[in-house]
Amino acid sequence: MSKAPPVIAIDGPSGSGKGTIARRVASALGWHLLDSGALYRLLALAASRRGIGLDEATALAELAQNLDVRFAADGDGEGLIWLDGEPVRDELRTEEAGRGASTVAALQPVRTALLALERSFRRPPGLVADGRDMGTHVFPEAGLKVYVTASAEERARRRHKQLNDKGIDVSLAALSRDIEDRDRRDSERSVAPLRPAEDSRILDSSGQSIEAVTHTVLGWARELLAEEL
Repeated sequence: MSKAPPVIAIDGPSGSGKGTIARRVASALGWHLLDSGALYRLLALAASRRGIGLDEATALAELAQNLDVRFAADGDGEGLIWLDGEPVRDELRTEEAGRGASTVAALQPVRTALLALERSFRRPPGLVADGRDMGTHVFPEAGLKVYVTASAEERARRRHKQLNDKGIDVSLAALSRDIEDRDRRDSERSVAPLRPAEDSRILDSSGQSIEAVTHTVLGWARELLAEEL
């Protein structure tokens, strides 16, 4: 029996830098990438377009099973995402999309419907899975689990700069409140709450450059690969 392709699970709260780290690690290793958070944002967006309420668990689960999604990357390593054949990357970056994703992610029928889709990304030569429960629920057997965190203040500042760079004016205080509310909602939900796996390596990105944090994760990844050879 052939050995399953290796998986690196990178989890953490919104704004911790895990998405950028996952993209850079996947690119450096030449592995596939799963942005699981985008799946929930895509589902929330697709539901909104179809007039499906974010509390309609059965309808959302049915929609999730038939989600037409495609991922790619541009020359700068930024994620490109299509929904129903239409590019939607910018629409997924709004605070509304983030809140919608957190809401639908708390519904068990939705998580069940998307689980098979998430696991289908595991293909040779390997997968870097970015999310909130990759190491605890989706890929509990992952060879390397990393939980990236940062203070709420740091994450709010990063998000504020990101939005300002795009010409979007938003209150730093409002972003801080939204992040704290989302953390509480995600950590207290009954279905796959946000928490590090028992065997995760905890990485606090506060005050560190994305290059430094990525270097650390790549070092751990290469240790994993050396052990598997």
